[in-house]
Amino acid sequence: MLLTDKDQAMLGGEFGSATKLAMSLLVDMAEMQDARRFIDITSAHIDGCLYHGQAGLDFARKLVDGGAQVAVPTTLNVSSLDLLHPDRFKGDPLEAEASRSQMRAYEAMGCRPTWTCAPYQLSQRPSLGEQVAWGESNAIVFANSVLGARTERYGDFLDICCAITGRAPDVGLHTDRGRVASKVIELDVDESLLEEEVLYPLLGGVVGRVAGPDVVAINGLGSGAAEDRLKALGAAAASTGSTAMFHVVGVTPEAPDLASAASGDAQVLRVDRTDLVEMFRRFDRDTGPVGAISIGTPHFSRAEFDELARLVEGRHTTLPFAINTGRDVLGSLDGSRALETVVEFGAQIVTDTCVYLTPILGDFEGLLMTNSGKAAFYAPGNLGVGVAFGSLSDCVETAVAGRMVRTGPWS
Repeated sequence: MLLTDKDQAMLGGEFGSATKLAMSLLVDMAEMQDARRFIDITSAHIDGCLYHGQAGLDFARKLVDGGAQVAVPTTLNVSSLDLLHPDRFKGDPLEAEASRSQMRAYEAMGCRPTWTCAPYQLSQRPSLGEQVAWGESNAIVFANSVLGARTERYGDFLDICCAITGRAPDVGLHTDRGRVASKVIELDVDESLLEEEVLYPLLGGVVGRVAGPDVVAINGLGSGAAEDRLKALGAAAASTGSTAMFHVVGVTPEAPDLASAASGDAQVLRVDRTDLVEMFRRFDRDTGPVGAISIGTPHFSRAEFDELARLVEGRHTTLPFAINTGRDVLGSLDGSRALETVVEFGAQIVTDTCVYLTPILGDFEGLLMTNSGKAAFYAPGNLGVGVAFGSLSDCVETAVAGRMVRTGPWS
């Protein structure tokens, strides 16, 4: 590899033992990826702050003990705890304390305690062409696809190593060549379905299954896809597969047309309503009464709160109804009529974490209903519950009625 003088100094321990460890891990990874050099990054987003076990905590403590400090602005992903409402955690107290310790360790390294899986909803976010190192699968795919920033799929440990050194291997999605789609999805559905909210997580689920880790270009989605719908698409694709980037022709910044987004020999795959209905059945794979609702996976945006407030005005939920969001978004709602309306509806707002990850809802009888492809994919394994899937409107109507209500065209 071609290492700069500063790279060599970090690797040699001149910047402390933690930076040496971080750089050595990055060099090992870069060599496995056949990278020839490192590039500077402007920011990082860390997934490793989420407690998964003792190893993650030990690694964070080792970095802190070695004097680690991040070299670029660095945000933090969700944790296992809602620090604004700590009494809501219903799990093992020892695990809660370990999670707090891991969170404190990352703060001690200079990371910003944002505690959100949607750092793209913060006031400062990377712009087109900016080189970053982001963890968290939905954040990665949103940064690459919707913002046009450049990040590889950084997992726990590597994300903080990039943040400490300010460097990343110059491979894959950091490069022009690595961002060209090798697969094209030709979407063939009635135009009316393009206005359906549920289309986007369903299409994302299909993308993840057929594209895997490959960059894909989606043709035929139209030009009206808002950020929250692209968020839902990307999160589902990154969950059902290992998608880290997609293009939507005529919508996303690197795809003004198909020729700009995909290689000339890209594999073409046709996706129609049948494929989307099949994905609906994969997400909505359990039967029985609904016992609770969870929305906001990825974290609910300000625009989504406004839409939810419109749907629930003057109404009341009869089921536990959790909204997962970031503390910055919640802060922006302070004193707003939207927040007041949602609280009057009876929703429980969860920050800093997500109920598909951690025991906050507690025991309930029946299925967990969600409008999120990501939550539908992970909740059965993480929480041991069955899942019902539907639109945001379906979730609201079900919550009010206390029984399953679905009006969309997919079921």
